[in-house]
Amino acid sequence: MLSTIPTFLRVPLAILLVALNTLLHTSVLFVAAFIKFLVPIVGFRRLMSRGLVWLAESWIGVNSAAIALFTRTEIVVEGAESLRREGWYLVICNHQSWVDIPVLQAAFNRRMPFFKFFLKQQLIWVPLLGLAWWALDFPFMRRYDKATLARRPELRGRDRAETRIACERFRTIPVSVMNFVEGTRFTAEKHAAQQSPFRHLLKPRSGGIAFVVDAMGDMLQSLVDITLVYPAGKPSVLDLFTGRIPSIRIQVRERVLPPELLAGDYDNDEAYRERFQAWLNGIWEEKDMLIGRITNAAHPSS
Repeated sequence: MLSTIPTFLRVPLAILLVALNTLLHTSVLFVAAFIKFLVPIVGFRRLMSRGLVWLAESWIGVNSAAIALFTRTEIVVEGAESLRREGWYLVICNHQSWVDIPVLQAAFNRRMPFFKFFLKQQLIWVPLLGLAWWALDFPFMRRYDKATLARRPELRGRDRAETRIACERFRTIPVSVMNFVEGTRFTAEKHAAQQSPFRHLLKPRSGGIAFVVDAMGDMLQSLVDITLVYPAGKPSVLDLFTGRIPSIRIQVRERVLPPELLAGDYDNDEAYRERFQAWLNGIWEEKDMLIGRITNAAHPSS
């Protein structure tokens, strides 16, 4: 293991490995995506889509190996035994740190279908990764605030239509549609500003996953509810490679999507919207208590 070498050497080496891995895999991925774009044959494009996912999983595999090589962090996953690679899942998780994404990728890569996130439109301009996400059919979404909708009412409902178009692409190969339903990373300041009723979580937002359920409800086999806990406290990416994260706990609960929520008009049916939000709030109450139990077990005297 390389976790024993001095930090001033270990961190640059880890960053260099991840950077070179990203450059190599994205270069190959861009060529494959261009070939896919040039050949308008449905079967060929479906085959190329699987190849692109294989490249992405290979990239994640190398990054995950770097975490294992350069750190002593123990990632403990419980409850994921029933997950299959050939399936369609809606995945939700609490969001605390930029570390969340590489940790989730390391824990579930090739264990379930490839994670696809709904991304903000601006992220397409991230060097290398923006184009890679586009090539992998990650949906880029525009979100309109109330002021914009009041000024341009013709935009109302466009985000839902874009979600449906994106989800149609997910029908061809197995996928895990990933959503951080809090909408942002947890901080004490955001928690206070929201007056969140949860001790360890921000308020969940149901609109995003409601649109996915509306578009894919007939093919989603379950909801995968992931609870991510850092018993030593919320970390940064630098903490990961400097060895300041001793352990990470991941609890998985596979849930049946309630039949009464599989069809409804979230935008215009207030009763449906309230039912959907109440269901998600109930999951968040359970998650909040679970995080408390895990944290207390790690710090019994606190």
